[in-house]
Amino acid sequence: MSLSVADFQTPPEFSTYAGQESFFEGSPPLSQGVGYAVVLGFGVAFSVLTTLLVYINRWFSDQGNVTSEHFNTAGRMIKTGLTASVVVSNWTWAATILQSSNVAWEYGVSGPFWYASGATIQVLLFGVLAVNIKKVAPSSHTVCEIVNARWGKAAHITFLCFCFAANIIVTSMLLLGGAATIEALTGIDYRLAAFLIPWGVILYTASGGLQAAMLSAYVHTVVIYAVLVIMVFLVYIKLYSSDQIYDFLQQTVSYTENECKAIFSSNGTVDSTFFEADTYACGPVPGNNEGSYLTMLSGGGLMFGVINLVGNFGTVFVDQVYWQSGIAARPSSAARGYLLGGLCWFAIPFSLATSLGLTSVALMLPLTKDEAGSGLVPPAVAYQLLGNAGSVLILVMLFMAITATGASESIAVASLITYDIYRTYFNPDATGDQILRVSQICIVVFGIFSGAFAIILQTIGLTLGWVYLFMGIVIGSAVCPLWNMMTWKKASGTGAVVAAWGGFALALITWLVAAKIQGGEITVATLGTNEVMLAGNLVAICMSGTIHFVWSMWIDPQDYDFSELDKRISLVEEDNRGLTEEERDPVLLRRTERWIKHRGYAISLILIVVWPVLSIPAGVFTKSYFAFWVLVSVAWGFAAAIIITILPLTESAEDINRVLSGMFNKVMGREPDIRGPKPGIESTEAVEEAPLKVDEDDSVEKVVDA
Repeated sequence: MSLSVADFQTPPEFSTYAGQESFFEGSPPLSQGVGYAVVLGFGVAFSVLTTLLVYINRWFSDQGNVTSEHFNTAGRMIKTGLTASVVVSNWTWAATILQSSNVAWEYGVSGPFWYASGATIQVLLFGVLAVNIKKVAPSSHTVCEIVNARWGKAAHITFLCFCFAANIIVTSMLLLGGAATIEALTGIDYRLAAFLIPWGVILYTASGGLQAAMLSAYVHTVVIYAVLVIMVFLVYIKLYSSDQIYDFLQQTVSYTENECKAIFSSNGTVDSTFFEADTYACGPVPGNNEGSYLTMLSGGGLMFGVINLVGNFGTVFVDQVYWQSGIAARPSSAARGYLLGGLCWFAIPFSLATSLGLTSVALMLPLTKDEAGSGLVPPAVAYQLLGNAGSVLILVMLFMAITATGASESIAVASLITYDIYRTYFNPDATGDQILRVSQICIVVFGIFSGAFAIILQTIGLTLGWVYLFMGIVIGSAVCPLWNMMTWKKASGTGAVVAAWGGFALALITWLVAAKIQGGEITVATLGTNEVMLAGNLVAICMSGTIHFVWSMWIDPQDYDFSELDKRISLVEEDNRGLTEEERDPVLLRRTERWIKHRGYAISLILIVVWPVLSIPAGVFTKSYFAFWVLVSVAWGFAAAIIITILPLTESAEDINRVLSGMFNKVMGREPDIRGPKPGIESTEAVEEAPLKVDEDDSVEKVVDA
């Protein structure tokens, strides 16, 4: 007699989705009209809002007129709260929202943790480079400008290639995940969605530059956290509890193969099944301790964590977005902003995926592996929780992430083309107006190109998850040379070129050979397995670092004087905002660097070593241990939302009051002279920030450097 669902306890939502072979079944829950309203309506609305904010701030505050310097550096005066908000925005891709829940669906509690921790430490460590920018190259506009000033033309062209690759890969992932989700939720063709999304940022980014991108980043990040808080609240406070989710997860892994076949079948019997073990989340998890989702002892989760850790160094250290944010910040704000931004960002993948990702498995929604790999876990769970309203919330959240990061990527590419190609090789005497015009043209062109490139990737069968794992192979070999450039006087320019290209070639060869050995052939599928991607990622960063170290120590050692670096970088205009003597104070910079090193290194160690090791004795989580784990994720998410929302407003209270006062006076017919100095100003006063509390003994710096 054939087993049927009447013979055992069924999943919580079995009756709702009985007989469905996939969650969405090719039928989107929302109309195309809703999709166009979000993609076009929100795009236009936020473009108008951000553009208005930029011009109101420019007119009523003391920012002065927008020069090319201000357009590409935001005046180098951004404070801690906004810097942290921008860091969160830059690092919140479509993958952060979508892929983090996919690894929760696949590996359980270890997936969200390794996604979050494996991608947080890069931001924390980049804070060290951000302060070093202020120390040795405060006049710089791009990372490649610094490369050229220290190492010359060959290295300049080399790292331009890697930086462009980073920008293209990141933007493609934004659009791949976004377009797939928009198509699943609204039915809009993914190609049209990928083409339309960039237009939501082109208007305000082209008109307002980096400052506009940063203002939009704050607004978008607040919306993202608002949706995150709603989802976490629904899962663990209103609709379910940690105990219920725990019981459901235990039930999911308790099913036998025949019971899974009966659950995933046309009429509730094994005979009519469409179940495949690697397609649906049902039964024990391969590679996990006792097959449980409730354990950090997960082979697959750990392997993903290593790939995530290695690959994401490239997308932070090689992405001009993070260098330009460091350039835009005040010295102490650079350190605090990156540290705070990294810790707040941790909550997005950790808290969101611990709620939505685990809930998808706990309720056993009929999500297929392909749907999960395309990033459809969050919209599926949101639809289950709130119906169409949930789908709209995830759609808005995703659109905020794509457009905020897309704006920063557009500015990054425009800066590289403008300063490192146009000004360096075609028009060294370019005026501010010419620089400004070229930057604006580049933003528009890159927006169009990125949409087309994402369509090409989707057409040849590359998913968001595949590209996410692949990125470290392409750009990982540039990480160590760039770190050494800013921190090591012996670093060789020739060695950097050899290390970058040599590491890339070795990684590519390793990746292809590993796919051939493991899969017997080289296809998109065999190239995309965890083991193959891990091999390529590790070779890229490790071999590059080894080559550069050996070359710089014994083949071509340098004795570079960092005090000469900034002298080789020139401003386009005499706009010295953010470059006052106070902000170049060597004592302040030394203390700030020591502050971020101590905290950045310590927190990184906690996140990738101490925390995982402490969770090992737990084995499979007990109900109380899981409740504590959920409490940490919920508290972290709520705290991050409060900090990112409130801190930028409190820090800028004086500026906000000045703008509001100016607007009120304008309405009342009063017109006091409240606008700030003109483009040529050299006396913009720095706003005081609380001093960093560090030891007065500067000898600590020598120990750290040694």
